[in-house]
Amino acid sequence: MKLLTFSTLFPNAEQANHGIFVETRLRYLIASGQVESRVVAPVPWFPSTNPRYGHYASFARVPAEETRHGIRVQHPRYPLLPKVGMQVAPFLMANAVKKTIGRIIDEGFDFDVLDAHYFYPDGVAAVMLGKHFNKPVVITARGTDINLIPQHRLPRKMILWAAQNAKGIITVCNALKEEMVSLGVTADSITPLRNGVDLQRFQPMDRASARQTLGLEHFTLLSVGLLDPRKGHDLIIQAMPSLQGVRLLIAGTGPDRKKLEDLALQLGVADRVKFLGSVPQTELKTYYNGADALVLASSREGWANVLLESMACGTPVVASNVWGTPEVVASPEAGILMEQRTPGALVDAVNALRATYPEHAATRRYAEKFSWDDTTQGQLQLFQNILNSNGQRLHGVSAK
Repeated sequence: MKLLTFSTLFPNAEQANHGIFVETRLRYLIASGQVESRVVAPVPWFPSTNPRYGHYASFARVPAEETRHGIRVQHPRYPLLPKVGMQVAPFLMANAVKKTIGRIIDEGFDFDVLDAHYFYPDGVAAVMLGKHFNKPVVITARGTDINLIPQHRLPRKMILWAAQNAKGIITVCNALKEEMVSLGVTADSITPLRNGVDLQRFQPMDRASARQTLGLEHFTLLSVGLLDPRKGHDLIIQAMPSLQGVRLLIAGTGPDRKKLEDLALQLGVADRVKFLGSVPQTELKTYYNGADALVLASSREGWANVLLESMACGTPVVASNVWGTPEVVASPEAGILMEQRTPGALVDAVNALRATYPEHAATRRYAEKFSWDDTTQGQLQLFQNILNSNGQRLHGVSAK
C-alpha cells in the first residue's frame, strides 16, 4: 500500500519539533511493513532568510527536500497572503503543490491514498488534489482545525465540503468526533484513532541523576508547549505565588515569551520560573524525568502528546479538563484534572497531586496502555476498506 502523506504539520531541518506527532504516527505505520510513504509538507513562501524576520525567515531556511528516518520529504512553497490568507489558503496550497505531486507519480510512486493531516487548510487542499489526481483522501482532524477554525464561516463551509468528499475521516480523540458531528458531519463517517506514545524514546531514567543533571532541588513543575495564549503558561505563572517553594520550567518558544517573563517579574516569582527555549525531543526525556509533574493548562487540545510523554517517563500530570485531555488523564496514576482553568484551581490540583502522589512505576504502566499498535492497525484497516470499496464514496455530511 502506497500513501502520500500531506500536511503542513511535519518536522523539518529548521523546525525539528513541528508536527512531530504526524511524523511519529507515520513512522509506526511504515514499521508495520505494510505501507510505503512519501511526504509532501508545504511551507509558506518567504523571500529572505535574514534572522530579523523571525519565524518568517525560518520558512525560507527549510530545505526543498530532505530525508527523515528514511522517509523522503518534499517541502514545496505556497503563497500565504496577508489578511486574506486564511480564506484562500486551500486553493493556493493545492495549486502550488500540483507539480510536486505530479512529479512524484511520474517517478513511479503512484500512490493509493492521499493521507492528509489537519483539516484546514491542509485537508481541504488535499481533497482538491484528490479530485485532480483521482485519488481517495483520508483526513485526520487534530484539534484547532475543528474546535476553533470552524468559527469562521467560509472555512467552516470548506471543512464540511472536504468532509463530504473525503473517503475517510480520523479524529485523534472522541471529543473531536463529537464536535465534528455537531458541525454536521455524519457520525459513522468518523473513526477516532488516538495518538500513542513512543515508549522507547520516553522511558524512566534514574530520577536522582536527571535532577542532578538539571540542577533541580525543589518540587518542580514542567510546562511544555508553544508560548501563546492557548497553552495557558500565564495561568501557571499566576499560580506560582501560592505554590511556595515550587519551581517552574517552561520549554518552548513563541510570541508570548516577553509577556510571560514580564508577568513572572511582576508577580515576584521570576527567580522560580525558568524559560528553557526550544528543547529537542531527545533532551525532553531528561526534563520529564527530572520534574515532579507536568502541567498543561491549555484552553484547547485535541490530543496532547506531552501528557503521555511525561507519563511514559513515570511523571504524573496536572491538566485542564478540555477536549481530549480527559481521555488521556483517566486514572489517578496518570495525574489530576483541574476543576477550572484558573490559577486557584491549578494550585488546588498541584496540592492534591502532592498529597496523593502516585508511584512513578504506576504512572509508567498507565502510559504503556497507549502504544501505537492499536492506532496503526486502525489506520491499516481503514485504508484497506477504502481500497476495497472500488471508489465508492464512504462518507458524507448530514443536512444541518
